Amino acid sequence: MDALCRAEPRPRRPAAAAASSPLPWVRFSAWLDCVCVVTFDLELGQAMELVYPYDFRLTEKEKTSICYLSFPDSYSGGLGDTQFSFRLRQSGGQRAAHYEDGGDYNREAPLTLQRESAHYFGYVYFRQVKDSSMKRGYFQKSLVLVSRLPYVNLFQSLLQLIAPEYFDKLEPCLEAVCNEIDQWPPPVPGQTLNLPVMGVVIQVRIPSRVDKPGSSPVKQFNQENLLPAPLVLPSIHELDLFRCFQPVLIHIQMLWELMLLGEPVVVMAPSPTVSSELVLALTSCLAPLRYCCDYRPYFTIHDSEFKEYTTRTQAPPNIVVGVTNPFFIKTLQHWPHILRVGELRMSGDLPKQVKVKKLAKLKTLDTKPGIYTSYKTFLHKDKTLIKRLLKGIQRKRPSEVQSALLRRHLLELTQSFIIPLEHYMASLMPLQRAITPWKNPPQIRPFRQEDFMKTLEHAGPQLTCVLKGDWLGLYKRFFKSPNFDGWYRQRHREMTQKLEALHLEAICEANIVAWMKDKSEVEIVDLVLKLREKLVRARCQHLPVKEETLQRISLYIETIIGSLPEDLQAVLHHH
Repeated sequence: MDALCRAEPRPRRPAAAAASSPLPWVRFSAWLDCVCVVTFDLELGQAMELVYPYDFRLTEKEKTSICYLSFPDSYSGGLGDTQFSFRLRQSGGQRAAHYEDGGDYNREAPLTLQRESAHYFGYVYFRQVKDSSMKRGYFQKSLVLVSRLPYVNLFQSLLQLIAPEYFDKLEPCLEAVCNEIDQWPPPVPGQTLNLPVMGVVIQVRIPSRVDKPGSSPVKQFNQENLLPAPLVLPSIHELDLFRCFQPVLIHIQMLWELMLLGEPVVVMAPSPTVSSELVLALTSCLAPLRYCCDYRPYFTIHDSEFKEYTTRTQAPPNIVVGVTNPFFIKTLQHWPHILRVGELRMSGDLPKQVKVKKLAKLKTLDTKPGIYTSYKTFLHKDKTLIKRLLKGIQRKRPSEVQSALLRRHLLELTQSFIIPLEHYMASLMPLQRAITPWKNPPQIRPFRQEDFMKTLEHAGPQLTCVLKGDWLGLYKRFFKSPNFDGWYRQRHREMTQKLEALHLEAICEANIVAWMKDKSEVEIVDLVLKLREKLVRARCQHLPVKEETLQRISLYIETIIGSLPEDLQAVLHHH
């Protein structure tokens, strides 16, 4: 084993230093769970060579999955370096993380960029080169960053810096890089951060939930006289949509609908790079709506969920899965939507667009690129979008500008669809005057699909979107999808918290002494217990309520307790 892999565990810091700085790996784990090195062993196949930090515990099942997902699944004669991503279900129950922020990050981050609790993302840099010193004649190794954050651009850019150094020189060793990451500030939504690594400063802005959807990221931030000039990433997560979708641009409408409805989709690609980028592009095209179904940017026949996804005894799950092994053409041919693409090559013309074909035409051998489905879109194609993109190609418009056009179109489409739902949902909120201090807040009225449908005639998507088609049919299908369920639960939770906050404010403005005049001790004690419970809930759930409101309620509780006999006071103070 080389010097890198023999690196000693980090020495404990002196007590004084520990008091002034966080414990080892706390800052590191705000970004990454661990770094893995996967190599090819002649006897074992893919094998885990190293997990860093050493004390990070992956289950055997997770290690096996990471090993298989870190190498191309089908025979790839291509030499050189490859980058791709995967997403992996965590096994072995919840684990305490080094880094705990009380949920602050997830409260402030956009729903599409939240820290995952049940899945890991893997960001892979795979190298395959001829090497006569190896028994197989090839050097094959992957460096993998494992994280719960979907920051595909940031982590792939980080790999471009550290992986070639690691493969070529084995210096600076992974420990040095990990120590540098352990000095980074945590990702705080809304902040621009400078992240030093290996003599380079990566500059990023962490998106926030309060950002205006579709606002373009700032190209150049405050340089603060940084030398050398930082590597500025315009986005930590946004892919080049134009490049990813280039063979399917004329079908973007259909793909958006399939994602919105949470339909089972297989992406069959020639490489893990194309597969993972296309799956991530598909799941991102609903933003700012969160894609609530499962998705696997890259999936292999060795995956623990292979049987679950290939069984024909039940309907395929709501998932987008990216595969490269031709074997999947046979095992997944019962899936309703299969997207087969070739290598993505940017050229001066509109790339050859795949055709929609019947599923029966899916051949086990030599399947041609196409969208194999019997799905009929609810909405008509947007021909103006295609014309604008074509004009951009003719004028040699940069890919990032084309991507911005495409992203804007998808954003406006999603907003046109979701705004009527938001308006109807807001109408279910009780009126503020119905909220009185000494009664439980009124309930949010139930969501009735037929009532919502009646609102569409006057306040439907046609107000903001020029696309014609069967919008009602699309909503009816959407109501059956996990994406509606996820959206509704999130909005209902936010509205419930708003009601709680309004109720606390109503209590604050009430005359508590007047209320107490004709009340029995039992009623007064009951009020103390209820107010305390409300305070605890407000702090635990971070309700949208001012700190001064909470402090006033604390004072109310003290005032009420002070009016009671001493024996009761003692019991309540103890309680």
